[in-house]
Amino acid sequence: MTKLPSSALDQIFLTARTHNKWLERDVPDSLLHELADTLKMGPTSANSSPARILFVKSRAAKERLAPHLSEGNRAKTMAAPVTAIVGYDLEFYEKLPKLFPHNQAARSWFAGNPTLIETTAFRNSSLQGAYLILAARALGLDTGPMSGFDNAGVDRAFFPDGKVKSNFICSLGYADASALLPRSPRFTFDEFCKIL
Repeated sequence: MTKLPSSALDQIFLTARTHNKWLERDVPDSLLHELADTLKMGPTSANSSPARILFVKSRAAKERLAPHLSEGNRAKTMAAPVTAIVGYDLEFYEKLPKLFPHNQAARSWFAGNPTLIETTAFRNSSLQGAYLILAARALGLDTGPMSGFDNAGVDRAFFPDGKVKSNFICSLGYADASALLPRSPRFTFDEFCKIL
């Protein structure tokens, strides 16, 4: 592997921002397919891939989402071209024979162990949600991840069978940068890292 050019690091991390204001510009379904095909390649434990992503794009779907958003997040989320609901499948382990074929016993690690299922599904869907943000930025989309919503309400509205639980949501589109606040501070290396 070689180091990415600084322009790529800027687009994905260094100058990328969380956005709150959106241009009225469509995100084509083909780009959402490309996004999914990119983010799915990120690693998860035992290739478990528990994330289940709903791309809320239609007016009807947005209206189902709206009542479950916190007051401060409602208008900006409704204005976004797309909002991804990143959920996690509590029956992800049923797919391990396909996703982890070199160890057909992997399903048994989880079956009947709800604590391990929940921990693994939440952790790895969080990873996959982060991959979604990075892949979206790499593909030229702006992102607005957030956790200001009623998880139980979203789950009732979008995952009524109870097998999938919402983790967080992320607006996607092309941002109007005029609404950005100055970048918030970040820790220095020594404030959050040690080399042992």
